[in-house]
Amino acid sequence: QVQLVESGGGLVQAGGSLRLSCAASGRTFSWYAMGWFRQAPGKERDFVAATNWSGGSTKYADSVKGRFTISRDNAKKTVYLLMNSLKPEETDVYYCAAASSGVRDGVHEYDYWGQGTQVTVSS
Repeated sequence: QVQLVESGGGLVQAGGSLRLSCAASGRTFSWYAMGWFRQAPGKERDFVAATNWSGGSTKYADSVKGRFTISRDNAKKTVYLLMNSLKPEETDVYYCAAASSGVRDGVHEYDYWGQGTQVTVSS
């Protein structure tokens, strides 16, 4: 089993950057692909980025390609999301998740979820 705790959210101006972290507990972190999703109130949870167990394979939503970077450090049991050139419409709660089935972009393909961290981008 994996427990996930996100951090690094906050308030940033449009065009700014934030780096989110997701710390995992459990001995099997390196077995899982990891993903980031985001969700605004009353809306569906959307895929942002994912990486495989080694970090050698990644996938991004089209809307964040070239601006966001997902990475992981298995020794620290942590996955990161570096977000550059943030836009006000990207104000959301950001969630990390773990999947045993490889790099995926579907919410229902992930087995474990964190509680989320709020990112607010001011215009």
